[in-house]
Amino acid sequence: MNGGGENLLKAISSDTRLSILELLSEGDKHISGLAREIGISVPVAAKHVKILEKAELIERKKFGNTHMISIKLNNVYSFLDRFAENRKLEVEEGTSLLEALKNVAAVEVREMGDRIKVVSTDGEEGFYVYEVDGKFSDKTVDEYKFYEDAIVEWKKLIPVTKKRLLVNIRR
Repeated sequence: MNGGGENLLKAISSDTRLSILELLSEGDKHISGLAREIGISVPVAAKHVKILEKAELIERKKFGNTHMISIKLNNVYSFLDRFAENRKLEVEEGTSLLEALKNVAAVEVREMGDRIKVVSTDGEEGFYVYEVDGKFSDKTVDEYKFYEDAIVEWKKLIPVTKKRLLVNIRR
């Protein structure tokens, strides 16, 4: 994400631009549609769109003379990741991720079949995944062991519908 801190802060410093992002989270829109839904003129909406584009939070797709605006969710998520809590800890070589996690958070686990799953972190129930040094692991939190320094990103999966398939069976 290359929007730069100043561009990002400017982009999110306006209730109108936040409203535009919220509307775009529902799907792509024309600038005129955004303007109508927010209750502003098209030229004013276009100025707000340019600021959001400069911050790389949205993008414009051109189809002939039609301009569709869409949110760049990955960039929005990257921006929000900047505010993740950072915790430093020191553990013995061979310590499991589960034990390391328990040193910095209240963790609730459940056995599911032959695997242990974290079902709550600091009271937040949900499904969790982790990356170590930017890579997903195929090991459970109790199987993953530390043998060298690492950066772990602990992520709660937020249920977001990416695609909804309405499947009809031909008869």
